[in-house]
Amino acid sequence: MTCAGRYLRSRRAALALVFAAPLALGGGFLAAARAAPVERVIKLTVKRFEYSQKEIVLKRGQPVVVEITSLDVPHGFSVPDFNARADVVLPGKVSRVRFTPDRDGTFIYLCDIFCGSGHEQLEGRFIVRG
Repeated sequence: MTCAGRYLRSRRAALALVFAAPLALGGGFLAAARAAPVERVIKLTVKRFEYSQKEIVLKRGQPVVVEITSLDVPHGFSVPDFNARADVVLPGKVSRVRFTPDRDGTFIYLCDIFCGSGHEQLEGRFIVRG
């Protein structure tokens, strides 16, 4: 093989690599992006002494962000089983709490800042299914 022939052959191989590498890497990236679960947004309001939703069904492994707003006084919001809480939920302001339910079952969410007589009954349930 001549010197020019070897040069053309190595150049073709280099070009093939230049075009094949992004396809291979991009394909892996797309597969990973498709595999990542989409975050579910749940809008919730709270007032003395009730949440706007008493039961919320969640999918195990799907990330959740709860956007919670108080309609009257400062409240708390806590999901103890998933180590998730908002420091304080202020009237008219949106507080966000993120977590990913990692097991099936029924889990309580509750107000963990005293908001008056009846505070102890202020709770709801997440029902997590696979």
